[in-house]
Formats: sequence, C-alpha cells, structure tokens
Amino acid sequence: MWKKGKSKGVSSASGVPGVSGAMSVLALGGPGFIRVKLLQVDPGSLEVPPGETFDPYCAVNVKEAVDTPGRGLQLIQKKKTIYPEWNSCFDSHLYQGRVIQLAVMAKPMNKLLAEVSIGVQMLAEKCQKGDDKIISTWLDLKPSGRLLVQVRYFSEEGQGAARGTPEEEEQYGAFTRRRMAMRKAKVHVIKGHEFIAKFFPSPTYCSVCKEFLWGFNKQGYQCGACSAAVHKKCHSHVLGKCPKTAIVSQESKFLKERFNIDVPHRFKTNNYMSLTFCDHCGSLLVGLFRQGVKCETCGMNCHHKCQAKVANLCGVNQKLMSEALAHISAKKGAPSPRPPRKEGDGASPPPRPPKPGNNLGVPGEIPKMEADIDDDEGVYEKMWEVELPPVPPRSTSIRKPLRNFSEEDFVFMKVLGKGSFGKVMLAELKGKKEYFAIKALKKEVVLADDDFECTMAEKRVLALSWQHPYLTHLYATYQTKAHLFFVMEYLNGGDLMFHIQKSRKFDRKRAQFYGAEITLGLQFLHGKGIVYRDLKLDNVLLDKDGHIKIADFGMCKEGITDEKRAVTFCGTPDYIAPEILKGQRYGFSVDWWSFGVLLYEMLIGASPFHGDDEDDLFYSILHETPQYSRIEKDAQSCLSQLLERDPEKRLGVAGDIRRHPFFSTTDWDRLERKEIPPPYKPNIRSASDVSNFDSDFTMEKARLTAPTNKDLLESIDQNMFSGFEFTAPTMADFS
Repeated sequence: MWKKGKSKGVSSASGVPGVSGAMSVLALGGPGFIRVKLLQVDPGSLEVPPGETFDPYCAVNVKEAVDTPGRGLQLIQKKKTIYPEWNSCFDSHLYQGRVIQLAVMAKPMNKLLAEVSIGVQMLAEKCQKGDDKIISTWLDLKPSGRLLVQVRYFSEEGQGAARGTPEEEEQYGAFTRRRMAMRKAKVHVIKGHEFIAKFFPSPTYCSVCKEFLWGFNKQGYQCGACSAAVHKKCHSHVLGKCPKTAIVSQESKFLKERFNIDVPHRFKTNNYMSLTFCDHCGSLLVGLFRQGVKCETCGMNCHHKCQAKVANLCGVNQKLMSEALAHISAKKGAPSPRPPRKEGDGASPPPRPPKPGNNLGVPGEIPKMEADIDDDEGVYEKMWEVELPPVPPRSTSIRKPLRNFSEEDFVFMKVLGKGSFGKVMLAELKGKKEYFAIKALKKEVVLADDDFECTMAEKRVLALSWQHPYLTHLYATYQTKAHLFFVMEYLNGGDLMFHIQKSRKFDRKRAQFYGAEITLGLQFLHGKGIVYRDLKLDNVLLDKDGHIKIADFGMCKEGITDEKRAVTFCGTPDYIAPEILKGQRYGFSVDWWSFGVLLYEMLIGASPFHGDDEDDLFYSILHETPQYSRIEKDAQSCLSQLLERDPEKRLGVAGDIRRHPFFSTTDWDRLERKEIPPPYKPNIRSASDVSNFDSDFTMEKARLTAPTNKDLLESIDQNMFSGFEFTAPTMADFS
C-alpha cells in the first residue's frame, strides 16, 4: 500500500534506464529541468478488482542515486510522494543519478497495479531529438500496460527555466509552475460524521428514516468517512457516532450505560431476489448473487463494504429514539438535545488530535467549514437576474434583437488555460472573424463538486464586470446537455504568471502600475459586496495595450458586509490569508492579503512564504516573517502592512491603500479613465495570436472533455439550469 508522507525509500539502481553507468549530467546545453505531463494509461493485461471500474491515478516518486560503500548504487527517496492529476505537469531538475518512478494506482483501494522507473537524463535526451524539445512517448509498465507522457526539456537559458542553484530556487522560488485553486468541502460535523451535501445520481435511501432522498441538485448529505446517506432534515437525528474503523463506538457505549443498548448486528451473507437498497449508504445492492449482508435479528441490509461501518444499534429506530431523548430531556428541564454546533458558527471548534505531519502550530487540523449559505434552506437566487451591461449608443433607432448563442456558433481553436474548475479555449465566432475566450465547465463536475451556487455567482459577477474597465467582460452564456459555457473577451496579452516567468520579476514602475489597476478592480468588487478570494498572477491578464484585467470569478462570494462574512476554506494555497487558515469568519481583508502576496512576487520575484508541502506552507503563512531586502523603504512598508496577520490592522482595511507612499506618484483619476499608458505593451501579431500563453496549454488539442460519468449526466434534471443563457447587448451586432 502506498501512503503519502516524507519517509525515505531505498532501492537498487541497477537496471534503471538512464542511471546505470556514468552518472553525470548529459551534454544538453547546460543544466536545466524537464516538465512531465501525465496523459493516459493503456491497461494492457492489468488485473482490475472484480466489480470495480478502471479508475487509475499516478503516484510519482523522485529518487536520487547514491553510491553506498559495500552496497553499490542505491536509489534513495528524499522527498514525499506526489499525486499529479491527469493532464497536469510536474517538474524535475537534471541532477546526476536522479530517477523518476511512476506508479499506476487503482481507486478506491489504492492498489499498486504497475510501475516504471526511468532516469531524468534519458527523458531529457529524448527531448533533444525534436526541434521544439518536446516529445510524447509511451513508457512500458511492469508487469503490464503502458503510460503515455509528454516531456518537455528546458535549458538554463530557455523560457521558463530555473535560474541559480537548487537551494536558491527553493528559497527564492522561480515561477516554474502554476498553482491551482482549492475549495474545501462544506462539512457538517454531527456525532463524528463529516456530512457533505451531495448530488446522488441514482435512487438512494436515507439511513435514518428509510425513505428516498428526493429533490434536485443536492438531495441530501453523505458522510465522507463512513458513506452514510441521510436527508438534510434527518442528519440531526443520527444517534451512532461515525465508527470509521471501530465498530464499538463511544455513542454505543453511552447508550449501553443509560439504556442497556449495545446490540451488534448479526450479519450473514444473503442472496437478494429483488431490488434491495443498502440501509447504510442508501445505494442499490448490485450483482447477481451474494450481493450483500442481512442482519438476522433486525433485517438490516447493507453492502459487504458497509458492514464494518455500521454502529451497534441493532433494532434501534434512530429517528424515534432521537425524538424520545429530546422529549425526556425537556421533561427533566435539561436543554433539549440539538444537533452539534457546526464548526465556524462563532465559538471555538472542539479540539481534535493533530494528523500525522501537521505542524501548523495550532491545535488540531485546520477546522472544517460550514457552507457560506445554509444548505438546509435549499433556496437559491434566480441566476438570470443579473445587471446587464449598458447598451452602447447606436446611429439608428432600430436595434437588432438579441439571440441566444450555441455551440454551433463557435469554432474552438486553442486551449488557453486549465484549472481545477474548468478549461478556457480561444474560439472564433463563425463568419465574423471575432475572437472570444470561452470557459467550459462540465455539468457533472459542477454538481458532483457542489459548485452549483459558485458557478451561478460567477455568472452574476461577470455580468457586473461591464461596469469597470479592469475586470474581464462577459459577452454571453450558453449551455449544452453536458456543459456550461461563458463567452468572454479574449485578452491576448497573456497573464502575469506567463510574463513573470520570462522576466523573473518586474521593475518598480511596472509592478506599481499593475498593482494600482488591480487595486481599482478590487475596490469596485468590494463596493458591490463581493469578496474575490482567488487573486494570483494566473488570474490577472493583459489586454493588447498592456492594461490589466482581473479574470476567473469562480471563487467570488456575494453579499459580504461588516455583519455577514464568509467562512469557506478556499483559494490558492500560496495566497490564502491567515484568518482563513484559522477557520475565522472573514471579509474583504483576505483579498488585500492576496494582493500583498502578488505585489511581493512582482517586486521580488519570489513567493513570501515557503514550504515542502501544504502544512509547511500554511505554518509559514501563520508564523514566519517574509524577507523584504533589495526593495525601497516605501515598498517594504506597503508589503509589510498588506501582509499584516491581524485583518483589522491590514492595509486596505485599516487605511486606504491609495494613500500609501508607494503609490504617491499614481494619478488615480486618470488611471480610472485608462488615460495612463502602460509601461509594457505585449507583442501581439494578430487578433487570434496565442504566443503570450503557456505552450503547455496551447499545444493541446482544442476540444471539449467528454463526460466521465454518463449515468450521472443522464440523471441531471436540465431544468436546474433553465435561464442560464445570457447575451449582452454589445453582442447585438453579431446576431
């Protein structure tokens, strides 16, 4: 079994391609690194466990060859295992004797199916054979199968290449990777269960009241640890503590002391002759025979895999028992039992033992968060009630009627970017020679990841963006059976991550200019009660003239005031504010912290906080002081005030950032009217030019990703997305 961790691994280096023999860096035009993208697996004759679908993922170990006296050449793993997503990249420097081990694992049992080890020098040498230093190759797996990877070589002088020694790069952090945003699931902790709102694609029973989970979107909750499924209204009636790995839970012991109830189920394998549902996870018992187990005493049915997760409450009706306990407590004058407090409602969460490797310096894990809105209400705003952009003046009183656009109206040309929540592609409007950036989201992912409200909030914020020059504008939205599409303006100047990879850092004038325009965009959003929550280099784009545009509003939270605050754990790890890590309610202060990190990166060319993994990074954010050397005093002052850990004292909250001496030369009125020429103008050859975007994206074939779960797709009620279509009045000329 493979496990995440920092434990060192030792194995023999004999027989590993690219390692045996001489261990010097090949003559590849100087030291550099390779970027590896995992594409797909051909299973060959790999054995898949019975009843399981082939759902592989990759574990990557980077090992170093060390000549040990008396034992010969040994491979030692010094860094923890990483688990890249498919079609994502990881980097490896060309150190002598370095080997990459790629292990194909199978969900959900995390079973090792096959693996391959290969020297980084051999991969880099293969890349040298091509003109563009990039190859796609199949690697033979043992004992069977093949793994398709794409490898790109960067020399020391090449674009995006690392500079300086490995130690310097770890300290100063050259931007050789893109950092993905994250959103922690909205968790409701009840009796140790970690309930998460879930969309159930197939008929599912509630484990408490034994009725179907009806409704659209998220019909109920499911425990992430033991898979128990319940209605939202029933989760407060759960009696048994989440057993996880222990059948005899503390809750069962408590009932035994008071009511002499500690009756384990007497399960026996059973053949079911008709459709039967699991009384624990609520899903269907599948198979032709011996589909599950049945309790000989109370008749409870469950999957074999659910048997060990069922509490010792044989014969107990949890709903009636919970109501009886509440009635008894009320009779005695004791406070009526109520669902345990959801973490994040104001009081400190109960202490939890720290997980292995957690060294944040705060008790227990980072608290799990409740939803920004109360999921129990089940009420969503109408998504089509958005503020439309102003209609430009026309020379005639006759206006073309607006129409809804569809997939037949566009031709996808290039992939511009990919994130954890979607893909953005360059598209041409057929017959018009007009180009747009279209963001595509799979409906199945939107529902499965509980991002329905966030997606609709993104649409509303995009529609508002027409009111400000430094926000990306939305032209239209449309949908198909499988996807949602946002048609936005195409900003062909690229993003700041792309440009800082080329120049390592920006000079003061350029950083000051971008920082001032970003400030105006953030202040506009804050004035509308919107906290952005995902400000980073990747999300700031340049137009053809060099002005910035803030993009990607998928993390936005609306309706923020001094009284109403957000609590969801979300953002990109390097930019997350301390108050989010501490589980506190927060407002606009988190955007000013992220702005401080971004401004630091532009001025110094490195991230202010570092760590080998997320725990180390979060500890650094909570406790360590960034280095402000090599920049002027007013810039140091601005950064230190933005990276103030007390949100009430942070610049942007405690004082107007426009008045800070760092921006003393900025004419804010002219800047708002876009009258100040940018210090840098992107090199653009045509309206459809993609040279300012990362070639890791643009080399991919521009196509929509096919649905991975057709059953889930078929179960979606398309009426949920009614009214999603939107067309801005500025698109009338293209109708």
